Amino acid sequence: MDKQQAWPRGVFPARLIEKLAHEGAIIAARPFDHDQVQPASLDLRLGDVAYRVRSSFLPGPSHSVAERIEALKLHEIDLKNGAVLERGCVYLVPLQESLDLPDAVSASANPKSSTGRLDVFTRVIGDRARGFDQMPEGYKGPLYLEVSPRTFPVLVRTGSRLSQMRFRSGDTRLSIAEHRALHDSDTLVFGGHYPVGEGIALSIDLKGDGRNGLIGFRSKRHTAVVDVDKKAALDVLDFWEPLTNRGREELILDPDEFYILVSDEAVHVPPSHAAEMVPFDPLVGEFRVHYAGFFDPGFGHSPAGGSGSRAVLEVRSREVPFLLGHGQTIGRLIYETLAEAPDRLYGTALGSNYQAQTLKLSKHFKPYTP
Repeated sequence: MDKQQAWPRGVFPARLIEKLAHEGAIIAARPFDHDQVQPASLDLRLGDVAYRVRSSFLPGPSHSVAERIEALKLHEIDLKNGAVLERGCVYLVPLQESLDLPDAVSASANPKSSTGRLDVFTRVIGDRARGFDQMPEGYKGPLYLEVSPRTFPVLVRTGSRLSQMRFRSGDTRLSIAEHRALHDSDTLVFGGHYPVGEGIALSIDLKGDGRNGLIGFRSKRHTAVVDVDKKAALDVLDFWEPLTNRGREELILDPDEFYILVSDEAVHVPPSHAAEMVPFDPLVGEFRVHYAGFFDPGFGHSPAGGSGSRAVLEVRSREVPFLLGHGQTIGRLIYETLAEAPDRLYGTALGSNYQAQTLKLSKHFKPYTP
């Protein structure tokens, strides 16, 4: 592969991700799954083994991840026939994908939406990395996934997909002026409480559905195992406590509890762009949106079946209880330009799980009717 080849500036849509793979910049131990390449990201697959390790770590500039695993591992777990990863433990899993990136192409990773909604903490690590979830331009080497279930024990196996990777060339984030211009032309947010600036601010909906007042879910403790590869298999009430609006439009977040809430705004990612949700400035309160997340082109796009799509928020308090009020800012979406027009959009045509969502748990749970 010619690592000096010119690549267009922007986030790579599916066709360019497939081109990276064809030219050897993404190396896969097995052929890609038919639905592994998303509109602007690549799902990453677990390999055949997981290592239980004493602690999370970064290898630093002088070490490979394998060297650190050897020093920190407690035991090795075969994933070929499936294995349970226990809550509160840290595991390192070699991924089936590795990289030989061109000199101008970098990559970043985030948990998949379904992973975040299960409160499974994941981060991608590369050899000699100084940071998590970031592969610098020209990175060559293996990829590993740190996995730490925080609420539910999870059953995973070789090929399970917990994380996703986005590829880009150049500086792709929009400026404040570009965010405002894109909002003027394509309407990025509907019903927002705050003006568009450095991205769009997302606030919390604590009014809930007018019919039943449902505002969110709080996870239960001491539950059964969640099989990450089975859809609509679990009863909601075995794992979650529904939360309702009892007239005050506020919620006290308890420390060490995990909540699924939803934005008050509907959001839109036009086909020309991608977006990433980032936690809001922690100076505004002792809470955070627990996981950042990728929003592919077409999320919330009406022609792709997404009218009215909300952002589902995975929320934890920090060290102290914290009172959230309806309309309080809790996160923001930052938009990025695509390197070229996409050949597929997030939405109903792809069978996307969360298009046109309001308050919604992960795909593993049966539909909930209060």
